[in-house]
Amino acid sequence: MVKLYVGNLPYSTSDQDLRQMFSSFGNVVSATIISDKYSGRSKGFGFVELEDDAEGERAIQELNGTQADGRSIVVSVARPKEDRPQGERKFNNNR
Repeated sequence: MVKLYVGNLPYSTSDQDLRQMFSSFGNVVSATIISDKYSGRSKGFGFVELEDDAEGERAIQELNGTQADGRSIVVSVARPKEDRPQGERKFNNNR
């Protein structure tokens, strides 16, 4: 199984839209748009899990850089989430 990062998506993209976008490449295990926890608005990116690594590689080759509602989307293998303590933020307070 391979997890893909899909970025620069139109804010109107839903989980179902994302699933449909990748369904022609193979069995989509999950498709999730990331939303702001306060407003519920899409952050413009999401993650897709495909059953087979070869399907994921083909999806990257064919979809990366393509247009979705006038936006050039980014598709790549997802990197592991950074481990950081709950509540820690990366702010620069030295302004």
